[in-house]
Amino acid sequence: MKRLKRMMGKEETAGVIFTLPFLIGFLFFMIVPMGISLYYSFCKFDILTPPEFIGLKNYIDMVADPTFWQTVKVTFFFAFVSVPLKLIFALLVALLLLRNTKLSGFYRAAYYLPSIIGGSVAVSILWKRMFAVDGVINKLLNTVGIDSSVSWLGEKSTAIWVLILLVVWQFGSSMLIFLSALKQIPSTLYEAAMMDGAGSVKRFFKITLPLLTPTIFFNLVMQIINGFLTFTQCFIITQGKPMNSTLLYTVYMYQQSFEFRNTGYGSALAWVMFLILGLITAVLFKTKKYWVYEGGV
Repeated sequence: MKRLKRMMGKEETAGVIFTLPFLIGFLFFMIVPMGISLYYSFCKFDILTPPEFIGLKNYIDMVADPTFWQTVKVTFFFAFVSVPLKLIFALLVALLLLRNTKLSGFYRAAYYLPSIIGGSVAVSILWKRMFAVDGVINKLLNTVGIDSSVSWLGEKSTAIWVLILLVVWQFGSSMLIFLSALKQIPSTLYEAAMMDGAGSVKRFFKITLPLLTPTIFFNLVMQIINGFLTFTQCFIITQGKPMNSTLLYTVYMYQQSFEFRNTGYGSALAWVMFLILGLITAVLFKTKKYWVYEGGV
């Protein structure tokens, strides 16, 4: 009993007790489901009947699946176009909001709002109506004298850009992170550069951008992961149409798992995505030393 009291009185024990809810939740809601899905990826499983072990067949079928390669192509294009655009817009808006005014708080909240509601089903439905043939976008173009009856969601060349535009619109979270990082840069550096005759462009590329590279790296990693895991926008707005030109990887994984009842194949798709994201993240961390400034200010 005394030994138990001594153990409970230690700071380490208190830390473990307070982290137990997280550890239990992480174990039962992350690790266990991941282990089960890994097992299912080696099985023929349709949810309704017990899983049947088939080895690597799901992964072999994946290599010969043309739709799989189409989704990989579309998802890579979507992620590597939307993420840079989102970060550029986020940085530009953060630079504009750097000055403190009476309405600064309002502007920050207004620009952050799309990040909160942008992934919702309601906004996706609204976006779908806006870009319909008889939607707001075509009506606005007709109002300003541009004769437009474009089926933005029905054309292969434009449908993917509608999804990219919606994701780029959700730049608020990255903007706030950039804004916080910009405020940490000492004003003395800019004052010294101005005394040496450096213009605003030179100050940006020689002071602001290098000191922002750690923040850019963080935003880049997080947004690439989010880009590859985008689901709601594609599922609600285009469902992968037309002709799979907007079929993102996560939507195809959902279709295989729940619509086609091919859950074993869907689990294999999930683990391939996990490996792809792990590889991309590893490459980013490996190349970090070549472009991320990690020295002191």
